[in-house]
Amino acid sequence: MASFLKKFIINRPSRLKVKDETQLLFLKRLHRLLESGYSLLGALEVMKWDKLMYHIADKLILLLKRGYPIDKAFANVQFHGTIVSYLYFVRINGNLISSLDKSISMFEHRITYIKKFTQVIRYPIILFFVFIFLLLFLKQSVLPSFMELFQSSSDSSTTVLYSILIIDIMSTIFIVCVMVVLLGSLFWHFYKRKISTDKQISLYEKLPIYRSFKRMETSYYFATHMSMFLKAGLSIKDILKNMSEQEKLPILAYYAQLMTISLKSGYYIDHLLQSLSLMEKQLATIFQKNNNTESLEQDLTTYADFLAENLEQKVLKIITFIQPVFFVTLACFIIFIYITLMWPMFQLIQNV
Repeated sequence: MASFLKKFIINRPSRLKVKDETQLLFLKRLHRLLESGYSLLGALEVMKWDKLMYHIADKLILLLKRGYPIDKAFANVQFHGTIVSYLYFVRINGNLISSLDKSISMFEHRITYIKKFTQVIRYPIILFFVFIFLLLFLKQSVLPSFMELFQSSSDSSTTVLYSILIIDIMSTIFIVCVMVVLLGSLFWHFYKRKISTDKQISLYEKLPIYRSFKRMETSYYFATHMSMFLKAGLSIKDILKNMSEQEKLPILAYYAQLMTISLKSGYYIDHLLQSLSLMEKQLATIFQKNNNTESLEQDLTTYADFLAENLEQKVLKIITFIQPVFFVTLACFIIFIYITLMWPMFQLIQNV
């Protein structure tokens, strides 16, 4: 009975999500220990010295000793999919240190973006809800009082009625937008995996801004993983096969399947790359001009670095625009409401 319970606990995925900062710290320490000459299990044993890392390292040791691949072991302890996707390829190239280095770089950028986005969006969200509260307060208290005040003037009374209608429409639009965003986010979170990859791609193609980011991200993953495998000595056919079998990057897996079919049909890989909507056209050019593996690996590595830099610049640029755009929009609404409220008074003064 005890052995059954132990087996059940080991095989059951952890329900407690590890914080992003803890995941990054864990990866950095593991990477440092491996570079210092420790074996994987030896490094994890050392990680157990830290109480914060003890349970993660202990569970990983148990899973690895039971024969789990390293990517599935990390997925079992709820590490992020980006990390798991890089560790999957350790099965093929055997280069754990390089995979950890890539995953640390990518995940560190992700944490930085999220922190900056959270800092930027914090005050606009607070102001947004304050604005909604003020709209409701105006609608329920201020405008009815205005109606009583301006009943003697028919023109002013009509203007107040229009003001109530406009503010009512604005508050309804705001509330509906919030509900649509929240419900859409929840729906996408829970049903994303049930939607086929080709339908997801079709949806991304219809979102102009997000589409460009998704294209750069997919191209980055493709160039990075392709260059890593070429460096390990694998053929393009084997690389595409392994890409199509990983589960954490479904779009990359789907495209790898299409490329495999294309190669079997006698087409060159660059021919299909030109037709894939979420792949940068430059990738096709890189494959066209390189006939030897070493040059192709070098160009893909360089291009992946360029994509990472461009992606970082675009994300930071959008984050810096969020606050000014929101504040200007909110200011315009406030001015509009102010004019709407003051206009009946002007009419009343003119009639007097």
